[in-house]
Amino acid sequence: MKLIITGNNLTITDVVNVARNGQKVELHPDAVVRIEKCRAMLEKKLENHEIMYGINTGIGEFSEIVLNDDQVQDFQKYLIYNHAAGIGEPMPIEHVRAAMLSRINVHAHGNSGCRPEITQTYVEMLNKGVTPMVCKKGSVGACGDLAPMSQIALLLMGEGHAYYQGELLEGKIAMEKAGIVVPGLQARDGLAAINGSNCITGISCLILHDVNNFLKQAEIACAMSLEALKANLKPYNHRLLEVRGFAGGVRSAASIRKVTQNGDLATGKIKVKVQDAYSMRSTPQVIGSAHDQIAWARSQVEIELNGVADNPIFFAEENLQLSGANFQGTPVSVPMDMVGAVVTMVCVLSERRMNRLNNPALSVGLPPFLTKGAGMFSGLMLSQYTADMQIVEQRILSMPSCVQSIPAAADQEDFVSMGMNGVLKNLQIMDNAHGILGIEYMAAAQALDLREKFDEEKYKLGDGTKAAKDCIRKHVEYLDIDRPLYPDHNAMKTLVQSCEILTVVETAIGSLE
Repeated sequence: MKLIITGNNLTITDVVNVARNGQKVELHPDAVVRIEKCRAMLEKKLENHEIMYGINTGIGEFSEIVLNDDQVQDFQKYLIYNHAAGIGEPMPIEHVRAAMLSRINVHAHGNSGCRPEITQTYVEMLNKGVTPMVCKKGSVGACGDLAPMSQIALLLMGEGHAYYQGELLEGKIAMEKAGIVVPGLQARDGLAAINGSNCITGISCLILHDVNNFLKQAEIACAMSLEALKANLKPYNHRLLEVRGFAGGVRSAASIRKVTQNGDLATGKIKVKVQDAYSMRSTPQVIGSAHDQIAWARSQVEIELNGVADNPIFFAEENLQLSGANFQGTPVSVPMDMVGAVVTMVCVLSERRMNRLNNPALSVGLPPFLTKGAGMFSGLMLSQYTADMQIVEQRILSMPSCVQSIPAAADQEDFVSMGMNGVLKNLQIMDNAHGILGIEYMAAAQALDLREKFDEEKYKLGDGTKAAKDCIRKHVEYLDIDRPLYPDHNAMKTLVQSCEILTVVETAIGSLE
């Protein structure tokens, strides 16, 4: 089924389906009418020689320079050339597709003034699998994501490069092979294609989707560690969380109860301490806080996703054009900075539980570093080092990007969001997070196997815990004697990234949303 683009009601899930899963899209007929009406108004203003920023004037510091009629059309071409100034490795295809979908939804409002052919060409490119090659770096996140969006816009002139059917081709060849007509650029078309924070927004949608899955997996890992450490589960009672009132905490505690349900620890058959350390009993408050921040970030990103991020903006019904700063990426960069920080916070909590599993003074009878051959063998001692290194990198990356503005364009653009830096660091934070959580999973599975093999007090695991441990053992073997651990670390990282553990657990016990 095609996704119908209206300019409104686009969700993060929609972006994931189009960007990753190849769902086809279509402009709603009403959106086409709005785009046509706006374009007709703009063309009348051009005929009347009204001064309009970025259409018959230069941009940035050159906004006071008025272009003559002969320059207006060529200006759009040179605008794209000049701004296609990124650097570095190509973005993943899904990131570019997400940005294109975000831009299409902006145009669907009918406030951007481009020709309908521009928007429809982007629709065709998504549907036929033509994805521009776009460098990762270059956007400062104000005046939109100009550098990456310009590399996308090069295809509108049959230039640049694009991926098509697994090949990287010259833009013109990719468009020809896909049977897409190159529309060229006329007045306003170029700026209307690039002047919004659509890369920041599109990629943020994918990150938020992945963070939600990560937090659910963090709760599963926590439940495994709690069972391995014979934790007191009273801090997860729903009444305790409800009386405080934070929705995320209520949700997190419910998930952990669900994973441990029907196990002997949950049913009270295991002797436990009166009170455990904070890294155990504070989990619903900590991961719950992350859930609440992610919910806020989702709300902000979806507002941006369905808003008009452009400049200037045209109102056809009032015959009005206004120039402002709706391209400014700060409304997205601020919540996404918080997203990176809370993911790091959850990883710190994960490492602290892993430390308790390793430390014989804290592990309630587990052997040092989860090995029966202590002295000859070091068990998972070095796994903690690996987790710690990644956490320190996350902490460095958790410095907000939104406070890092560097003035550009001769101080005309003297405050920028640096939101693309935020996106890039969040991707690295998430990459590390999958590795850190994978190490806790590996340690918890090792600890549970040791309990099963050597504890006098045998007990049944929770339904979700057992499903998770069984899944892990399909990928990483029990550590009987020391072996190189990097294959295990990488296998666990890949397993967390794949969400296979989450899928297996939710199949066994139901959704953790």
